Amino acid sequence: MSNSHLFLKSGFPRAPLQNGIGRYVCQLQRITLKYCKTSGSSKGMREFLEHDLVDFSRANPGVVVYVKPRRHRTAVMSAEFLNGERTWINCRNNNREEISKWMQVLKQSNGQSEEMRLRKHWHTDVPSVQGAWTPFTHRHPSSNVTEFPCKQLSALKANEPTATEKLLQLYLAQRNTASENAPTSTEEAK
Repeated sequence: MSNSHLFLKSGFPRAPLQNGIGRYVCQLQRITLKYCKTSGSSKGMREFLEHDLVDFSRANPGVVVYVKPRRHRTAVMSAEFLNGERTWINCRNNNREEISKWMQVLKQSNGQSEEMRLRKHWHTDVPSVQGAWTPFTHRHPSSNVTEFPCKQLSALKANEPTATEKLLQLYLAQRNTASENAPTSTEEAK
């Protein structure tokens, strides 16, 4: 067994706070595309810059895109996220479609590296003495010793009528009493 996991960054699984409540905020802040103007290994990056970069920039106005030509270096994508994390992807010999897919991956990620050692599989900012809630938290203790399948627990429970059904019943009852009390046409003629 190796101890290489000890060198990974440790933390808790987290999502950006309330991202998506109200509106979604893209976590990718800026991306830098580095390439060589003459190298064959940067051909896919050059094709992406010629054909797809303007469309990507128009579709994602919140992401700043930098293009940096470098001589005799391999093509690289460097991304910076709102939480301060940075990641880079080697694009050596990638074609235009692969680079486009990597751009989408970076746009949809939140910057937390996937190579993170989890301290726990769940985390809360407000810990509770009661522990984590489960669907069995407020069940009656008799279900702990019940042998399944149990006919009593499997029986269909008669539900009370909903508020809408109760209102419809009241309306129909009121309409019926109103029609019974209404004078008939022979009574009106008298």
